Amino acid sequence: MLSTQLAQYTACWDQGRATEKHNLPLILIHGLGLDHHCFNGMVPALAQTHRVITFDLAGHGETPCVDDERPSLDLFARQTLGVMNRLGIDQAVLIGFSLGGMINRRFAIDYPDRVKGLVIMNSPHERGKAGQKAVEERAIKTRDEGVEATMDATLSRWYTAAFRADHPDVMQNTAKQLQQNEPNWYADCRFVLAAGVKELIRPQPPIQCPSLVMTCEHDSGSTVSMSQAIANEITPSETVIIPNLQHLGLIEAPSLFSDAIIRYLRAYQL
Repeated sequence: MLSTQLAQYTACWDQGRATEKHNLPLILIHGLGLDHHCFNGMVPALAQTHRVITFDLAGHGETPCVDDERPSLDLFARQTLGVMNRLGIDQAVLIGFSLGGMINRRFAIDYPDRVKGLVIMNSPHERGKAGQKAVEERAIKTRDEGVEATMDATLSRWYTAAFRADHPDVMQNTAKQLQQNEPNWYADCRFVLAAGVKELIRPQPPIQCPSLVMTCEHDSGSTVSMSQAIANEITPSETVIIPNLQHLGLIEAPSLFSDAIIRYLRAYQL
């Protein structure tokens, strides 16, 4: 499907405005099974100085699945391009979380003239045999047994024990959101998360735009070493590690992410 067609069916939200001429629009791309709401804690701070675009990936939130195509990084990159074209955005900074951090790298490889900066948050990279096998097994289990089969393990990986105990409402909302995904599409997205890293490792030519690579200290699926490896393959880049948190640190402590992003934007005048 063409990017223009994808954009027609994409639910998106446009907030904030640039307070300086050089402040580029920020395009926020969410992760597997989630939707644009995962950025709710970050958007107000970012929107004080920048135009901020959030949207729901195909088959997530308020955006329907694509009838004639299965999930892929290419599909989601084309969807992102379509959103930019629909909103009249020529160049932007792409901020991606988890799967979104794979999508924005795919976008930078395919459409380098449309991206001026990347923020890659809690996103996987080359895993090694054991890590790759574990991710593939979770994808197979989801396909064969449904989202409930991996729900408890998912929430335990994503949130710290203390946060899970103190915020049962957030656990219920996250579980409900995952349950609302179309089962086959969600399972296919898990396979994209599992296999898609292979097309992003050591790209040629390399990605060359100012990049901020972030993860959390205890993110078992998007580790510190993975973030450092991603940063080593991009010029210029910097790495920020958020202490103590796990995969969904941006929900537990969103200001730690937005503050780092704002510093990065100011440093590169983006």
